[in-house]
Amino acid sequence: MSRGVILLAAGGTGGHLFPAEALAHELIERGWEVHLATDRRAERYSGHFPAADIHSIPSATLGSKNPIAMLSAFWTIWQGVRQAGRVIARIKPDAVVGFGGYPTLPPLYAATRRKVPTLIHEQNAVMGRANKALASRVDAIAGGFLAEGESVAGAKTVTTGNPVRPQVLEAAKISYTAPTDGEPFRLLVFGGSQGAQFFSDAVPAAIALLPEAQRKRLAITQQARAEDVARVKAAYANLGVDAQVSPFFTDMAARMASAHLVMSRSGASTVSEIAVIGRPALLVPYPHALDHDQAANAAALAAAGGAEVHPQSTLSPEGIAALVGGLMGNPDRLTAMATAARSAGKPNAARLLADLTEAIASGKTVLDYRRTRA
Repeated sequence: MSRGVILLAAGGTGGHLFPAEALAHELIERGWEVHLATDRRAERYSGHFPAADIHSIPSATLGSKNPIAMLSAFWTIWQGVRQAGRVIARIKPDAVVGFGGYPTLPPLYAATRRKVPTLIHEQNAVMGRANKALASRVDAIAGGFLAEGESVAGAKTVTTGNPVRPQVLEAAKISYTAPTDGEPFRLLVFGGSQGAQFFSDAVPAAIALLPEAQRKRLAITQQARAEDVARVKAAYANLGVDAQVSPFFTDMAARMASAHLVMSRSGASTVSEIAVIGRPALLVPYPHALDHDQAANAAALAAAGGAEVHPQSTLSPEGIAALVGGLMGNPDRLTAMATAARSAGKPNAARLLADLTEAIASGKTVLDYRRTRA
């Protein structure tokens, strides 16, 4: 017999759904029955989601300035609220937990109208628009990077960190050892589907500017768009550099653990994984990220000493060559960054988020929860 029912709401992207999945596993282990509310865009990720049932709830993005499009979006969201209300009435959740994105609006709004305890999780250091719309209505806010107590919303914010995949927790068991002069140096470069093109253009050109002795040491793993793979591979081959280039790596956590230096964008999941595994990083925030959340995420890890942040607009191939070459020759600096990154990691984020969920489900306030932590 289960302890009760928790309804998770997530959708749109894997970035919202993956932390929800981590929480689901933790709650199920604790004896809860978990349901998922999502929209059709996220169904491609939800096939392996450990839920007793998956409820497709209509939603829409409120990004258009066209009055007709706005009215249509509001109507769709309202239809979603009514449908979510029927789901809530049927499964009777003890709490509803949202993970950001517009698909969370209908279930969370429906839950607050019915006085069901509610919690939202914000991955980024800057709260997303859907979570901002819900912040005043919910009982608690769990933050990946959000600080506690710095605003009205901060009064009910608990910094739990971002839950990471089991593969990341396994990779975190591998300690970091910086290579000394002359030893192989493993560089990992990745940028996600939107952000990889800059690296495909700039990094091979930067590596070409390094002294031959440093180029011979390099072993590069680089994620690139499918249309860029051939030219990036050819560039490294012409330089005589050992490189593996692919649009996708299924073992990215293991590759991050084996890297001596990471160069990447700074999405919330990426920064959280770098911190948990504990690897030095050169972070280049995606310049077109909504609300500049990537810059804020990167700043949080840099403040701990685990990363350097470099805006894309300031990075030329010459600049990248100087950064990579300089760190290749400074193992003490690399080791210090790795240690600092690990100190900022929250490998127990799923447990902390589950603790907060259970507290809210039992009717406790954030203040009650903080007292139990003290």
